[in-house]
This record gives sequence, C-alpha cells and structure tokens, in this order.
Amino acid sequence: MKTTIFSTHKFDKPSLVKANNGKHELNFLEYRLTKETARLARGSQAIALFSNDDASAEVLDELYQQGIEYIVLRSAGFNHVDLTKADELGVKVARVPAYSPYAIAEHTLTLILTLNRKIIRAHNRIREQNFSLNGLTGFDLNGKTVGVIGTGKIGAVLIKILHGLGCKILAHDVAEDKNLIDSYDVIYTNCTTICKQADIISLHVPLTPSTKHLINTEHIALMKEGVMLINTSRGGLVDTKAVIEGLKSSKIRYFGMDVYEEEEGLFFEDHSDNILQDDVIARLMTFNNVLITSHQAFLTETALKNIADTTIYNLNCFEDKVISGNEVTIY
Repeated sequence: MKTTIFSTHKFDKPSLVKANNGKHELNFLEYRLTKETARLARGSQAIALFSNDDASAEVLDELYQQGIEYIVLRSAGFNHVDLTKADELGVKVARVPAYSPYAIAEHTLTLILTLNRKIIRAHNRIREQNFSLNGLTGFDLNGKTVGVIGTGKIGAVLIKILHGLGCKILAHDVAEDKNLIDSYDVIYTNCTTICKQADIISLHVPLTPSTKHLINTEHIALMKEGVMLINTSRGGLVDTKAVIEGLKSSKIRYFGMDVYEEEEGLFFEDHSDNILQDDVIARLMTFNNVLITSHQAFLTETALKNIADTTIYNLNCFEDKVISGNEVTIY
C-alpha cells in the first residue's frame, strides 16, 4: 500500500523502514500535515501522522479529495484528528494504543527529580566553576503525597515507581484499578481532594472536551502552597496562562511540562535561528523553576520500535481488510 508519512524525523524513520521490511511503498515527508501540505499525499491510499499533524475537518476534506482512504497514527493520542468527519467521509483511522508506558512514566519521574534537586541549575553552576550549594536544597520524595490523575497504563507504571520511593498515592480516574489499590495502597478520590492534599500532581489523562484545561485558575487556587505540577500527557489539559499566574504567586513552586497546548508548529522543529513568536512559552522560559522538554517523553528505542511495528501492522490490516483484535484500535 502506498503511504505518505508526514512529519518524518531522523529519530523515527529508521524504525519505520525496518518494521516495513519493504512491504509497503513509503513516501517520507518532513512536512507537517496541514491544509496546504495535504496535496502532497496525492497518489497514496494511506497516510501516517504524528501527534503534531493537523487532521481537522477541512484537512480531512482535502485528503479525501486526494484519494486517502486510511490514516494510521504514530501516537496513542488522537485529539488532532476529527474522528466524526473521518467517519462521515468513510476514512478509516487507526492508532498505536500503547507503545511504552515505561518511557512516559520514567520521563515524568525525570522531570520530578530534576526540578526537585535543581539539577539544571547545579550543572550550569559547575560549568562556570561555581561549586556553591546555596539555593540547591531539595526535598525527600519519601513520605510525600503524589496525586496521579489518570491511572491507565502510564499512570499505573508511575504509581508503581512512586510507591517504590515511599510516596503516598492519591489517584483519580473514571474507573478505579483494584490492583493499584491492593498492590500500592492507592487511594482513589476526586480532583478537588488531590489539589488540596498533594505535594506533587502528575497528569496522565487523554485530552477530551471534559478534560480540557482541567488545571485551571479554580483548581490551582485549591492547591497546596508550593505544589509541583507535572504534565507529560497533553498540553490542553493545562491552562498555561493560569499556571503562569500560579508560578508568579509561588502557589506553584515547580512546573514540569513535556507538552504544550500551542505546540503545533513549535515542538519537533529547530527554531534556533528565529525570533520566538509565542509569548506564553517565552514567559515560561524565564522561570528558573520551570522545566520544559519538547514532547520527548516517548522517545526511547523501545517506544520507537513499538510505534513502528504497530503502524506497519495497522497498514497490513487495512491492506488485508482484516481489522480485528486488541492490538489495533480503529475509529
């Protein structure tokens, strides 16, 4: 099956080529999918998208005109795809339901530890031959209360890690996981209680209309003074401007983000020769208690292999007209 792959990066192309093993005709493009670039898919039956591609209704209309029948997502999240429009057009969509929950959970812990122990500041000092310890005091994670919002595959792995560090775990999800309760003494509660009691809050829910700006002015006002907030899920879960106000008032003492609600056209690209146009993220970058990574939590060799393998599997299913089983979720 001829497939155009948008948003190709040096880090993911080799794994896709290896997984494909010559089966499908893959057309690799560095361009992000937009209404303007959709025409580049002409002649293909399928396209493969990354999390920063735009598959909104008008883009899907354009893709349909180009003859696209199938869309495979190289991500678990699908909020960048208008599924209603795809269904209306008869365009089939498949995603990668899980590729490595360990990658995301471990990156979350990395952000927590790096912020807590002020590793970036310490490293920069040493490079300047400043060996002072003033201003580098952290806290023990042991005994701290961590609120994990979303206890799916990623949240569950994070809970296991945090339990091993001696943390008390509060959790919130639409469905309680009895295994987490029995194995790690997890206490399920609501977001309000988590905001009031947690020393650290970590987000692991999908972006839906009901979760958009879950972290807003009202929830931040309920949080403990000096809370740490971590987001490695979806940028839209957080009202970034509200977080900035929380940082300015010191209500939020630490903020770690791997995702950003306006990351399209910004993350995954080199803008080092340009003037940064996004005033919100520019403001965030001025805080020394904010740690930003550019949507790299997934970026491990294991995750890339699993993403590539499932992407090619999904293409195989579409080509063979076999769409079944738990290994692929179809919309």
